Amino acid sequence: MLKGASLLIVGHRDCVENGLFADLSSAGFDVVSSARAGLDVLSRPAVEAFFTRKKPVYVVLASVRSGGIGVNQALPAEFIFENIQAQANIIDVSYRFGVKKLLYLAASCIYPKDCPQPMKEEYFQTGRMEPTSEPYSMAKAAGVVMCQAYRRQYGFPAIVGVPATVYGPGGEEDPKEAHVLGSMTARFRDAIQAKASAVSFWGTGSPRREFIYSGDFAEACRFLLEHYDQPEMVNIGNGNDISIFDLASLIGDVYGFDGKINWDTSKPDGAPRKLLDIARLSALGWKPRVGLRDGVAICAKA
Repeated sequence: MLKGASLLIVGHRDCVENGLFADLSSAGFDVVSSARAGLDVLSRPAVEAFFTRKKPVYVVLASVRSGGIGVNQALPAEFIFENIQAQANIIDVSYRFGVKKLLYLAASCIYPKDCPQPMKEEYFQTGRMEPTSEPYSMAKAAGVVMCQAYRRQYGFPAIVGVPATVYGPGGEEDPKEAHVLGSMTARFRDAIQAKASAVSFWGTGSPRREFIYSGDFAEACRFLLEHYDQPEMVNIGNGNDISIFDLASLIGDVYGFDGKINWDTSKPDGAPRKLLDIARLSALGWKPRVGLRDGVAICAKA
């Protein structure tokens, strides 16, 4: 990769965008964020005008709308439309403007609900997705197929990463919209400030999830941009998962909450387990460095 070259990050103001911006800027790239620049990625004319003006050499395409089960169920139309529209605009314009490499970031929900664990890249499109997030999952899956189609037909150097749930400083913490770790963090903080004796979370606590710290994730993305150029997807995770029940205990302990944790079993759990097989990424030579407890502690101090 050409250090000093213009690099566009497409996403929204969350820990993914924050981590990528910090890492790629420190690595010497001239980084522009669609969120920070106010670029309307849903508008084809706006995207074309931006590419004409800024001439990005590299592009990292993340989600423009994402969140937990609650907001996925409340806004399914926005989740599928906005992500598909943004992906179509960015991928096609990137190809037509001669971008040297595009990294598309999918999501682990593109794998089947009842996927064998850990989830290998070849399990993509082998079964029905989790219904609670299907519109978002379908949008992210469409982006994978679009990248592979543009590579096959045009030779466009698009690569695909499939991340575990990314967390870190600056992550979304609105309990109504955030992914599970951010939502839990916010609820614990609110409970501690209110001196509440209990906090409540959705579901049974039995599903298992994998998390990757935003700094590690950003490093993995840069590694793939520098060292990978194949059509096959690459999972990006840390190789370990944790039950939502144990995650709540871990976060509560780190934040110093000593009250009761209740579970609202009338609410959905989502997929029973999502653990990525990271053998492909490990074989390429990259491994994560930050464990879950250490990462949560960093967030608590932020």
